[in-house]
Amino acid sequence: MATAFSGPGRGAIMAVKGVVFLVLAAISVSCADSELGLDTDPTRVIALSRQLSQEFNGAYPLSPVPNGNVRKVELNASEFESGVRPPYLSRVWGYNQRVPGPVIRMALGETLEVKLTNNLPQPTSIHWHGVRVPNSMDGVPGLTQKAVPLGKSFVYRFTPKDAGTFWFHPHFRSSEQVEKGLHGVLIVEDPADPPYSAELVWMLDDWLLEKDGSIYDQFVTHHDLAHDGRWGNFLTVNGQFRPVFMVNPGDRIRIRMVNVANGRVFLPVIPGMESRVIMVDGMAVAEPFLLGNFDLAPGNRLDVDLVVPANSAGRTFAVENRFSRQPSLLAFLQVDMQKAKDTPSFDLPRAGHFPDWKEAEGIPVHHEFILDAERGGIHGISWTIDGRIWPRSQVLELWAGQFYRLRFTNRSSRLHPMHLHGQFFRLLSRNERDTDERFWRDTILVGPRESVDIGLVPTDLGLWANHCHVLEHAEAGMMTAVRVN
Repeated sequence: MATAFSGPGRGAIMAVKGVVFLVLAAISVSCADSELGLDTDPTRVIALSRQLSQEFNGAYPLSPVPNGNVRKVELNASEFESGVRPPYLSRVWGYNQRVPGPVIRMALGETLEVKLTNNLPQPTSIHWHGVRVPNSMDGVPGLTQKAVPLGKSFVYRFTPKDAGTFWFHPHFRSSEQVEKGLHGVLIVEDPADPPYSAELVWMLDDWLLEKDGSIYDQFVTHHDLAHDGRWGNFLTVNGQFRPVFMVNPGDRIRIRMVNVANGRVFLPVIPGMESRVIMVDGMAVAEPFLLGNFDLAPGNRLDVDLVVPANSAGRTFAVENRFSRQPSLLAFLQVDMQKAKDTPSFDLPRAGHFPDWKEAEGIPVHHEFILDAERGGIHGISWTIDGRIWPRSQVLELWAGQFYRLRFTNRSSRLHPMHLHGQFFRLLSRNERDTDERFWRDTILVGPRESVDIGLVPTDLGLWANHCHVLEHAEAGMMTAVRVN
């Protein structure tokens, strides 16, 4: 896929040093802000930006720390039959003849080497969603690599910088390939992780199935584009309809939830059980919060600390999705008939350092991404960022180590979970009202006619995709790129 990029040349950018770096940043911020009708003082912006950048220092590692161990994995992408909706068989696509794909576990410090072999009828790739990988390993055809042709292989090799819950999926014709089952989970374990009684991995998904169990074979339809993407009629957890998970009285369980759906948003709750969110998008939160207070958009992940009541032997607890007007069942937790065990006692994991950024409102918006739609294009509707469709997008240039305030303004009546590759960010405000989110994200749900501001300090260099994770919207043009120099 040919892509036209705009902006200064790499040589000119790399020549900018020290204070000049900050002055140019302040000028660009001031210019962008003046377009929004605000009056700023470049000197004040420089000083405040430096302060916010210093507050960020130590929030998460800048570089991996390899321990010399290499974990080798082979993933074979192919088509096969699977019983998504028993007793029917569905023609699915998956890794290693599994839907959903495998859970890859590795220790923090290990190097992951994955050989992807493509046996699909079309090219493919793997994007490591949320993992801060070298730019060349990010898996975006036309931006960071060529798509892997039928019958060919590609080796991804990287050392994760962060411990947490991540996932992987294609970034080529994603609306079809992810929908058919090509996705898996990557768990990077930290030796300091608390001793839970058990751990559950839940991949939340929905499927659009015909009466005979076959996958509806029309993708990126006019209906999908005019709405919030492809929403299925069959909800699953780990590829199963309303599965039952056995637990014990007194157990303390870590649940790793991943939304792998094309467009559906989940609001998971487990009534009757004490459950708190300890990680968002693979990063520990500064303050744990109750489950049920986070819209799990496509691409988002939650790590949940759940305590099974000691007096609940024999009881069944429902796992519900309350995002839509009509709640739906996702799964069940069945408590075994046995004497309660002592619940493990430990402090909940928290972010070691989280910047206050209380004065971030003093930084003007560096760039406002305008999210909208227009008639036309091969699908009848194109979804745009700043009035452009991918790959005719302009590249936003950022500099590593500099604090930025970016805005997503949704002029449409649809949902847009915006995912920024290669970087973590913090939500600062919704509709210009400050928020108090004390956790990092890599994906933020932007509601209809809503505007959100995010704060970030880019640390990972390269050319990174920035797109809506409603996969149909992205395929119809809602994608751009950010270059971190």
